[in-house]
Amino acid sequence: MNKYIKFVISAIIIAIAVYLMMNRNIGWGIVLVILSAIPILLFFKNEYILLAFWQLRKQNMEKAADWLKNITNYQTQLHKSQYGYFHYLTGLTQAQDHPTKVEPLMKKALEYGLNMKHDRAMATLNLAAAAISKGRKQEGQKLLDEAKRLDSAGMMTDQIKMMKEQLKMPTMQKHMHNPNMRNRGKFF
Repeated sequence: MNKYIKFVISAIIIAIAVYLMMNRNIGWGIVLVILSAIPILLFFKNEYILLAFWQLRKQNMEKAADWLKNITNYQTQLHKSQYGYFHYLTGLTQAQDHPTKVEPLMKKALEYGLNMKHDRAMATLNLAAAAISKGRKQEGQKLLDEAKRLDSAGMMTDQIKMMKEQLKMPTMQKHMHNPNMRNRGKFF
């Protein structure tokens, strides 16, 4: 549903409320005026994103992904302040099944903007994990430092420590040798 339809629904509810108040049903008119605030609230906080957050809180990634699939075109259905959270939640739900798709989604989420500091820290931590897995250790270290700075509540200290331990480990590609190649000469 287009985001502006919610304003139309709210205007219709207010018109009915005014009609009821004019016909001496003031109580029902006041109730409808209060109910007209719900579509306006849902304009700024999309219902599918709220339901996806609720499912994530319950650790149910599949249902959260299902709620996010209801958003077919995020630019017409969401307010601009919610673009980042759409990409952020999509990245979190795909992190276990498709880890290669997470990095561009988290970059978009940070580009559009996330309101909460711990959400920015989580997105930065996911970017650091992607950078470390691809062998970009310096970029991963910078992103880990930024995630540590953003994590003021200390909710992700264990994950950050684990990632820093992974940075200290040598990459296997540089140190792995083929045992069959040790005794070979220059020409055979």
